[in-house]
Amino acid sequence: MKISIITLFPEMFKGPFDSSIIKRAVDKKLISIEFINLRAFGLGKHQTVDDTPYGGGMGMILRVDVLGKAIEDVKNKNLSKRQQKIVLLSAHGKKFGQKIAKSYSKLKNLILVCGHYEGFDERIKEFVDEEISVGDFILTGGEIPAMLITDSVSRLVKGVIKEESAALESFSPYLEYPQYTKPQEYKELKVPEILLSGNHPEIEKWRKKQSLKITAKLRPDLLKEN
Repeated sequence: MKISIITLFPEMFKGPFDSSIIKRAVDKKLISIEFINLRAFGLGKHQTVDDTPYGGGMGMILRVDVLGKAIEDVKNKNLSKRQQKIVLLSAHGKKFGQKIAKSYSKLKNLILVCGHYEGFDERIKEFVDEEISVGDFILTGGEIPAMLITDSVSRLVKGVIKEESAALESFSPYLEYPQYTKPQEYKELKVPEILLSGNHPEIEKWRKKQSLKITAKLRPDLLKEN
C-alpha cells in the first residue's frame, strides 16, 4: 500500500514514522509513505500557493489550480476508485473512525491532502473523493490529522501487525477490556482473581463482559453501530 501526503510542511513528518511499527512496515515494503511538497506546484518565481479570498475576509486561501495540479501529479491514473482514494482533510468532513481506517487499509493508494492557512478554495472538492475530519476541534493544518490517519491505517495493512492482535484491539468492534501486569498488588490495588486462575474460557468470558461494560459506559454509540 502507498500513502501519499500533499503538504506545505513535509518537514513536520520527520520523526513520527521513523520508528516502531510504521518504520518496520516501511522497511519490509508492506507500505510506502511519500510526502509531496505543495510548494513545488506553486506559481511564479515565489511558488505562490494561496491568495486572498474573493468577497474579502481574513487570511489566505489555498488555490484550486495549485492543489489540482498536485493531485493530478500524485494520483495513479491506472487505479480505479475502489483501489485509490483522494481525501481532503477538512473540518467539514465526516469523522474518521475505525471503520473508515479498515476500508482505507484495503486500498492500493491513499492520497491525503493537508489544508493550511484559512482553508481551501471550495472548488477543490470537485477533485477529491471525500472529506475527513479527525474531531470537533480546530487545528493549524491537516498535517497532524494526516499523521493520525496514516498510523491508524498502516497498522491494519496485512502483515504489519499480527492479525490476532488487530482483532483484539479497541474498536474491534468494542473498547478493549482492562489489562494488568506485575506486581499482583500495588498500594492495596489488586489484579482481579479471575486473571490469575489459569481458567482461560472463564478469563475470555470475563474480558468480553468487561469490554461490553466499558463500551456501554464510555462509547454507547459503538453499541448502536454493532
